[in-house]
Amino acid sequence: MRSLWVGYLVVGGLLICAYYAAPDGPAQVPVRLVTYCAVSASAALAVAWGLARHRPRPALPWILLGLSQAVYALADVIFYVAHYVLDDTSYPSLADAAYVGHYPLAVAGIVLLARRRRSGPELAGLIDALSLTAVAGLLSWVMIIGPQSRADTPALVKAASLTYPLMDLALLLVALRLVFAGGRRSGAFVLLVGWLAAILAADTLYVLQRLSGDYAAGNFLDAIWLAGNLALGASALHPSMRRLGVRSTAPPASLSWLRLAVLCAGALVAPALLLLQHARGELRDVPAYAIACAILFGLTVARLAVIAIDQRRLANTDGLTQLYTRRYFESRLDSEVERAGREGPAFAVLIVDVDHFKAINDTYGHPAGDRVLAEIAHRLRGAVRSGEVLARYGGEEFALLAQDVAAADLPSLADRLRRTVAEAEIALGPGESVKVTVSVGAVMSTGQDSGAALVAAADRALYRAKAAGRDRAAVGSCDDVPARRSTDVGSDFLYRIADLVEQRMGRVGHGAAVADWAQVLATALGLDQATVARARRAARLAHIGAIMVPNDVLLDPLTPDDHGLARMHPVAGSRLALVVPDHAEVAQVIRQLHERWDGTGWPDGLAGADIRVEARIVALCEGWASVAAGCPDAAREHLLSGRGTRFDPELVDAFLALDEDERLLGVRSRGGPGRGYPPR
Repeated sequence: MRSLWVGYLVVGGLLICAYYAAPDGPAQVPVRLVTYCAVSASAALAVAWGLARHRPRPALPWILLGLSQAVYALADVIFYVAHYVLDDTSYPSLADAAYVGHYPLAVAGIVLLARRRRSGPELAGLIDALSLTAVAGLLSWVMIIGPQSRADTPALVKAASLTYPLMDLALLLVALRLVFAGGRRSGAFVLLVGWLAAILAADTLYVLQRLSGDYAAGNFLDAIWLAGNLALGASALHPSMRRLGVRSTAPPASLSWLRLAVLCAGALVAPALLLLQHARGELRDVPAYAIACAILFGLTVARLAVIAIDQRRLANTDGLTQLYTRRYFESRLDSEVERAGREGPAFAVLIVDVDHFKAINDTYGHPAGDRVLAEIAHRLRGAVRSGEVLARYGGEEFALLAQDVAAADLPSLADRLRRTVAEAEIALGPGESVKVTVSVGAVMSTGQDSGAALVAAADRALYRAKAAGRDRAAVGSCDDVPARRSTDVGSDFLYRIADLVEQRMGRVGHGAAVADWAQVLATALGLDQATVARARRAARLAHIGAIMVPNDVLLDPLTPDDHGLARMHPVAGSRLALVVPDHAEVAQVIRQLHERWDGTGWPDGLAGADIRVEARIVALCEGWASVAAGCPDAAREHLLSGRGTRFDPELVDAFLALDEDERLLGVRSRGGPGRGYPPR
């Protein structure tokens, strides 16, 4: 049954050969009449068979295409009976009315298919389709519509000759919309596009031959029309016909070089034709050229605007989940904090973390983990209101900025997010699914808290939810921090962890040396005392997250599998620091210590000034410390080789200037790099 469409094309091709092989004279009339009409009608029957056999969803586009072909086949019967039996070659005729009547049905069917196939609103594809249609419209005016409008022909002949190109332009527009809509280019899709191309080509040549008086029934145009009919029928018989109207999950195709070349060539058609007419001394269609150039100019400007919007959207959108990025979330959070300071607090921050996500990756593999994250994002998106900022905050963390939320409603909102994820298992593949839960931490803004403080408070609430058994929601507050004495105890605890990590890595005193360098550099840069203190503290606590890394990964040479585990330590260190009050900003610095100036670092891929200056300073001092103990000259070369890629170039220059002035004397690394520690 899969080869039915191939057999249909073969038999149809033989019938076309028989059509042209029929001998001249009266004997050819029944052969040509029956053969041509049989091929034309078979396409409508093939569409009906495909609808019954494949049951495409939706079916309406194919129903419209089938009706369009039935009307077209009826027009063929009328036309060839008139020509071959009645010897009536008048133009226009009843057949032309039927031919024109099939266009609206075909256009409607293609429009519905294009709308179903696209993954979302794609203004770029519509603009490109309009641009090429405008070019085709100009060509049609110059070659067909203009000459016909100026010709001394009867009104009905003129009307028919103008209707065909106008209908073809409408069909061209929707055909281009279908091509640019994206989706899988299956066999049925290729055959359907072939049908559209055949109709457009043959109709254009038909009108040109009518204008010149060269048209005769049975010429080569019949082969093009018949081949187009066969392509439509084969498309309906192809097994992929049932999936032709399935919405694409892939993003729309980008502006490829071929597509750009076609658009550029189309934009040059108007001036090229104008120059050609000028060379011939003919300037009849100047208004048409002016209108076409104005339309193309407007569409080009609109296309550039769409490209800019798409680039902004891509920069703010996570590729896997299609949610906002952490960077966008934090920028909106800062704006919301400012607004709340002026107008009063009415927003909340919620952090959602997937429970036991590492176990999902270890059991089912990372592709399955990606599917889980994408499905969780889809479910969370359905649980939040339009306009609220839902972002992928980290690896398996999501963040929600909920506006106009009453404090009394916050617990129910947090629990709704939790229940939305847990309500059904997530499918991983045929016959395989997994139960996934999340923990949620939420906090209400008071109007006096910074964005970092709100995130830290939501994170503390999240950890309370996890400590209570996971699959929980907890509401916290920026005011629920321990007394200052507890802060001191927490800081001492973090420093003890840092000392323990240095002992495990054989780098005793390394953090203190890096902290000294960071303080010297931050002070030389003229940063305020609070920033200098944060840089020093972050340098001292830089590797506390490595306490979560096993010894065999931390101390032995890294295998490819170990790299991912070792790279967890900035996130783990950041979370450890968040547990201690007043360490929210230090936690941010710790998380960003392995980001790179060129954006290729981790865990968040930040770049340039988006990385906190304290993190850039400490990263630079870490890079110096990893080499300086053995050879200061090599350390300088290490910094220069990473200037503009790993490290902030201005900081590299400032640091090396300090070294030349011997202002770094007395600050020496007291421990070499650990054997298994991930390189910067």
